[in-house]
Amino acid sequence: MACAVVLTPAADGPVRGGRRSARLGPALSWASIALCSSLASVALAQPAALPTATTADAAEEAELQRALARDAGTAGPATTAAAVPVAAAYSSPAAAGWQTILPDISLILDTALAAFVGAPRQTGAHDPAQRGFNLQQLEMHLESSVDPYLELQANLVFSQFGVEVEEAYGRTLAAPLGLQLRMGQFLARAGRSNPTHPHAWHFADQALVNGKFFGSEGQRGLGAEVSWLAPLPWVVELIAAAAMPNGACCARSFGGGQAISVGGARDLALNLRLEQFFDLSPRASLLVGVGGLAGPNSTGFWNRTEIAIADVMFRWRDQGDAQRRAFTLQIEMMGRRRQVPDRLLQDAGVTASAVARLALRWEAGLRFEHVLGVADDPLDPSWTADRTRSTAQVTFYPSHFSRLRAQASWDRRPAEARDGFAAFLAFEALIGAHGAHSY
Repeated sequence: MACAVVLTPAADGPVRGGRRSARLGPALSWASIALCSSLASVALAQPAALPTATTADAAEEAELQRALARDAGTAGPATTAAAVPVAAAYSSPAAAGWQTILPDISLILDTALAAFVGAPRQTGAHDPAQRGFNLQQLEMHLESSVDPYLELQANLVFSQFGVEVEEAYGRTLAAPLGLQLRMGQFLARAGRSNPTHPHAWHFADQALVNGKFFGSEGQRGLGAEVSWLAPLPWVVELIAAAAMPNGACCARSFGGGQAISVGGARDLALNLRLEQFFDLSPRASLLVGVGGLAGPNSTGFWNRTEIAIADVMFRWRDQGDAQRRAFTLQIEMMGRRRQVPDRLLQDAGVTASAVARLALRWEAGLRFEHVLGVADDPLDPSWTADRTRSTAQVTFYPSHFSRLRAQASWDRRPAEARDGFAAFLAFEALIGAHGAHSY
C-alpha cells in the first residue's frame, strides 16, 4: 500500500514528498495513513511564505524604472542609467528582504608558483613572496541582509599559519538623503586599488606604492564611514571615514606597529574622497577620484602623516559583444608627507595599468610602477633610491569561477647590486555565492 504526501507552500520553493509506506510492509499501513494525514494537515495550516527573491527582484526593477523615469522628467536628458553602477548600492527596503536561513557564503582560493632572480622584494602580504609554491590566501566571504535596512558583510582570510578578520562591517541599505553608512573593520576607500581584494586584481601582486604607504594588507582599520550620492545630472559620490590608526600591516604610515591611544578625532586616521563618474558614450565611461588620508604617526608627539591620492579610470566595452571584449586604462598617483623628529620626509609613487579583455576567456595586461626612495627613512631605511617595476600578464578563464594567470616582471633597483626579475603562474578558483563587486 503506497502513500504520497505533497507539501505545497505558498512560495515557489521545491516540492517535497515521499513514498515510504510501500517499503514498510502491511503491519505499518494504518500508521502510514495516519502519518500522511497528519503531515497533510500541517501543510494546509502553514501561513503564506514571505515573497520570494523573484518577486523582490521584480519589485526592485519596477521601482528602478520608475525612478529613472522621474529623473528623466526632472533632471533633463543628461540624467541616464549611468548612475546605476554606484546607485545600486543604495537598495530599497523592499528589495533587501529579510534574513534567510544562511548567508551567502563563498570560498576563493589563490595560489601561485613563483620564481625570482635576485631577492624577492614584494610589498604585499598576499603576494607570491618565496620561490616555489605560495598560498596567497583562502578567503571566505559571507554576506546577507540583516533586515530591510541593513546588510552584514565579512571576509575571513585563511593562511598556512592562521586566520584573520580582513573585513567585517554593517552597511545601511535605505538611509535617507542619498546617504549610506558603514561601521566595523573595512578597507579604506583610498584610491582605486586599496579597497579591492586579490581575486579582483588584474595582476598577481599588490602595487609597490600601496605596500610602502599603506602596508602589506592595505589601509584598513576599525572605524565608521559615511558616503553621499549627490543629486546631480552625473554621478558624484563623497566619502568620509575615520578609523583606528594602528597596525603595521594596515596603517603603516600612521601608527604602524606602535599603539597610539585615541584622545580625539585628531588621533584617528581620517579619509576623504570624491568620486565622479561620466558616461562618455554607450561604450565608454570615465571615473575620476581625488582624496587623501591624514593622521598621527608614531615618530613623536603631534607628528603627523598626510597622503594625497588622485586616480582616473577609462573603460571601453561594447555591451552587445558576446565575447565581452573590453579595455581598461587606470592611473593612480600618491604623494606622502611625514613629520619625523627635526625633518619632513616626502615621497611619491605612481601605478599605471592597461588591461584588455581579448575574448571571452582571454585577458592581457601591462603595468608600470615608479616609487621614490627617501634617505634615512625610519620605515624603509634601505629604500633610498627610486624603484621602477614593469609587469606583463596573460590570463585564461576556463569559466567565470576560475582563472590561470602567467605573469612576469622586471624590477629595477638602483640601490641594490642587481635588478630583480619575477615570474608567477597563479591559479584561482571560487565556489559558493559571491555578490558582484562595486564598479
